[in-house]
Amino acid sequence: MPKDYYEILGVNRDAPAEEIKRAYRRLARQYHPDAFKGDKAEAERRFREIAEAYEVLSDPDKRAQYDRFGHAGPSQGFDFGPTDFRRARETFAEFFGPSSFDEIFDLFFSDGGGTRAKHKAGRSRRGEDLEYKIRISLEDAAFGTRIKASVPRYVTCSSCGGSGAKEKSGSRTCPTCRGAGRVQFRQSTMLGSFVNVRECPECQGVGETMENPCPKCRGDGRTRERSEIAVEIPPGIDEGARLRLRGEGNAGRAGGPPGDLIIRVEIQPHHMFRREGSDLRVEIPAHYGQLVLGDKVRVPTLDGDEELTIPAGTSPGASLRLPGRGMPRGRRRGDLVVDLKVAVPKKLKRKQRELLKEFTDSLPPPDEV
Repeated sequence: MPKDYYEILGVNRDAPAEEIKRAYRRLARQYHPDAFKGDKAEAERRFREIAEAYEVLSDPDKRAQYDRFGHAGPSQGFDFGPTDFRRARETFAEFFGPSSFDEIFDLFFSDGGGTRAKHKAGRSRRGEDLEYKIRISLEDAAFGTRIKASVPRYVTCSSCGGSGAKEKSGSRTCPTCRGAGRVQFRQSTMLGSFVNVRECPECQGVGETMENPCPKCRGDGRTRERSEIAVEIPPGIDEGARLRLRGEGNAGRAGGPPGDLIIRVEIQPHHMFRREGSDLRVEIPAHYGQLVLGDKVRVPTLDGDEELTIPAGTSPGASLRLPGRGMPRGRRRGDLVVDLKVAVPKKLKRKQRELLKEFTDSLPPPDEV
């Protein structure tokens, strides 16, 4: 039988909302799976019960339903399984950053006085990563190439050297965050009411603003310009591959390291070849006589035309291979797959028609070939 929600939180049935909230905070701190010293499975089970009880009793409508019907009444609309705590952490990290869940937990369960809430970022900040798309030919993808990309990015301000301040000017406490480097927003989630901590939009987490900003960069310490960057494309690169160029992204702030430049590669469709992994495919026409009697034909490859032998008795639509004429894959190369397409002549001379008829009349039935 399900445990009574009031019993789980250790409060009377007429307990006011504030008492329920205090009980929830105390028990959640005690049984938080990351802080509980005992059995983690038991902690997750108790934490689930506590969260479920608070979800119902903190909502006036759900609490009224529960008081009237109990667990057998209308669904409370709350399902918090043993693994949901970990999923909640991942969800917070996805939207607010990898450390946001811990920051919010500290703020909520220590009344906004957690150590993380009081943390102020230093002025030195790493630059942002950039992504740039390039389109190359199949030949360049096969053999590699060196190209120059014109990339818009932030570079260190040449006037202030990245400090953001005019010469001999100082800084002052940011009026928006009052030096904390962060601002707080209260948000309601499935775990209750939380404080969402974000970087201060005015000082970008520094906690200080310039009294006399640099006129060139307006206090940012960086200016935007278009840079010419050399990009080495390795042989055999795949469609959609990403190349990371360390330190070629946006410049950092106040001496911070630069970000990276990520090059995303797109390969232009080829008018003749089709790529299939490390192999290439090409279609060439062949006469019926070449398939029956066999022949040698010239086939285009990425390295130039090469001779291919068609064995006698080859079926229409057959595929032949030229080993080592595909795309590079490590120290080896794939194959070139040659698809033979039968070319049927639309016009024949009278003599050709007579000879072809004589030939076909002498053939055995198709089911006996």
